[in-house]
Order: sequence, then structure tokens, then C-alpha cells
Amino acid sequence: MSSVSIKKERLPQLDTFRALAILGVLHVHSTSFATVESVNLKAFYLINFLNAFFRYGTPSFIMLSSFVLFYNYFSRPVNGKLVGGFYKKRMLYILLPYVLISAVYFIYKMHVAGTLGTQEFSEMLPRYWKNLREGTAYTHLYFVYISVQFYILFPLMLILFKSSKWIARWAIPIGLLLQWGFVFWNKYDLQYATKGSLAITYLSYYMMGAFLAIHFDKVRSWMMNDFKDLSAKAKFWNTVLWISWFAVVVVDVWFYQEVRLHGLVANSLYYELIWNVHTLLTALVLMRVSFLLYRRAPKWIVKGLTRLGELSFAVYLVHPLVLGYYRDTKDWFFSHVHLGSVSYFLWVYGGLLSALIVSWIVTQSILRWIPGAWVLLGNVPASLRKKKTGPAAPATATERNV
Repeated sequence: MSSVSIKKERLPQLDTFRALAILGVLHVHSTSFATVESVNLKAFYLINFLNAFFRYGTPSFIMLSSFVLFYNYFSRPVNGKLVGGFYKKRMLYILLPYVLISAVYFIYKMHVAGTLGTQEFSEMLPRYWKNLREGTAYTHLYFVYISVQFYILFPLMLILFKSSKWIARWAIPIGLLLQWGFVFWNKYDLQYATKGSLAITYLSYYMMGAFLAIHFDKVRSWMMNDFKDLSAKAKFWNTVLWISWFAVVVVDVWFYQEVRLHGLVANSLYYELIWNVHTLLTALVLMRVSFLLYRRAPKWIVKGLTRLGELSFAVYLVHPLVLGYYRDTKDWFFSHVHLGSVSYFLWVYGGLLSALIVSWIVTQSILRWIPGAWVLLGNVPASLRKKKTGPAAPATATERNV
């Protein structure tokens, strides 16, 4: 590998990917309680479909995070300057917002529980610290927590990938082997209760992102070109991908329908396997779809998806607050509207739209108009900067991490 850093092609399509991923997250979170509450309604089938289908959100963000890092850093020499700059950016734009937003949700949970103002600071601090080091301040913050774990390991992984073509070539099988080795170890021996907060649980996604980034010159034509312009080999594997993806989505939706509606009892390994295959294949499909949308969709759709992608990290951090307050409207809503399949689905989807629209407007306004907002919501997109709002940070679509 040359010691000369190679300037990488900017990939604005990645913001489209981020937008599709955050839509997945919003669908799952807005339908989570509804999958239980709607079992006696016909709306259950649609709600279950949405909840199972869109489970790709967080794993796709994880894969993309790895892709972005390896895409930007693999061609650069690993030295003190690179490692120092890498950690500085992650400390400022990921770790600091994680610490502060965790405090916000820690206070919010006490507010909901009615315990806010009833405890001494000395009692609260140990619990907050425990939430912080376990990624449990709120249900969605595990994603940032495991991202921090990956960032700690990334320079070492970068050295390993740069030093061994074999590791780079077999990254995905290695990731699957290590991830599933941990799954079996944890199930039959370790039994760590919150394994979903450990980065190794998602190692196959990190390794797939690394593989795609390192071999981008080989997969670029598959991402960039229409189906008719692909080689015969690429057409074959593209068709296999889509058929496999469709099949596993059908299985995933059916599986959760049986579990939730008919009480199907299954080994936890089945849950793990279906989720892993579904979300891995979906992450690949989303890469293809993101480049296709950027190339073919109307400009207003591309513009909207790009802006949502730019704000995806901030929306991810904020949307549970909006969703939490929206759910408080349930009793009021159904005191005015008869509870039925249509009305219940409209109320549930109203939560999704509220979480999307309100989070979008609030985070965009804060990042655009409040100096220093990056300390809470992460890096300010270049399109929203009127002046320098914080230390130097990634600005392009390929350089953002989430």
C-alpha cells in the first residue's frame, strides 16, 4: 500500500442510504408496542409486517459506519497523526453527544417514573454512570455505545486489514464466524444479559462494510449502473441477492406473525439467524437501492432524502422523546375516535410521522440556528452551516459516520 493518501470519490448516495436506514428505525420503534396491542385487530397483520420488515435500520447504520471509515482511511498511512485525528473527531462528534443525550434521557425516564426531584445527586450519579457504560440510558442508545466500541478497535482493525490481503478477502466469513462463535458461547456458557450492547454481536455488519469499502473498485459498477448495463456475472448475483432477500423477508414476517399471534415457541438461535440473514441482505439491497434512487428518482425526492440522511444521527438521538410524548395521546385520541383496525393503525402511523417530522424540524432548526449544537446532536451538516460552529469536522456525505 502506498504511503501516499489517495483522494476518495465523494459518494452523496450514502445520504440516501442513511435516510432509508433512519426510516427503518422509525418504523420499528413506532410499531414496537403496537405489535402486542393489536393482536385482536386486523391491523395486526400490517403492523407486524412493518415491524418485521423494517428491522434493518440499526444494522444498516452499523454496516455503513464501517464502510465509511474503511473507505476514507484504508488508502491512508496509519500513523500518529491519523489515529489522533480519528479519535479527536469521534470524541467530539460521537462520544460527547452520547454522554449529553444520555443525561437527557436519564432525566426523562425519571420524569416519566415520577421520581424526578425526589433523589439526591449522589444517588443519581452512579445509576447514570452505569447506564452510560452499558448503553442503557434509553433503549436506542445502545447503537451509539457499540459504535464507540468499534471506534476504539478501528485503528487496530485498519492495521490488520492493510497488513493481510487474506483478512480483507475473507472479511465477511470471518465476521460471521466470530459473531456466531460469540452467540453460541453466550447462549450456552457466558449468558451476558445485554449482549445486544456489545459490538461483537454486529461484527458481520462491520466486516461487510469493510469488505465493500476495500473492494469498492470491484463493486462500484454494481452500485452505479442500471441492471441492463451490468455484466452477465453481476446480473446473476444481483438476481440471487434480490430473490434471497425477498425469501428471507417473507420468512421473517411469517415467523414473527406466528410468535406474536399464535404463541410459537422457538429456540433463540432461530431469532438470531433470521434477524442476521434478513438484515445483512437488506443492507446490501439498500446499497443498490440508494444508488438507484440517487440516479433515477425525481430531484425533489433525492433532495429530501439527502437532507434526512444528513440529519439521520440527530433524528436518531431525538425521535424517542417525540414518540414518547405522542404515545401519551392514546387515551385522548380513542376517547374521541372508536377503536378499530383503521383508527388504531392511523394512530400508530401518526406516531411515526410525528417522530419523523417533529424530529426533522427540531434537529434541523437547532443545528442551523443554535451555535454549539454539535455538542448534543453531533456534526453539523455542511449544508446547514452559515459559519464555523465547532472544531473541524467531516462535511461530505462519505465522511460522516452515521
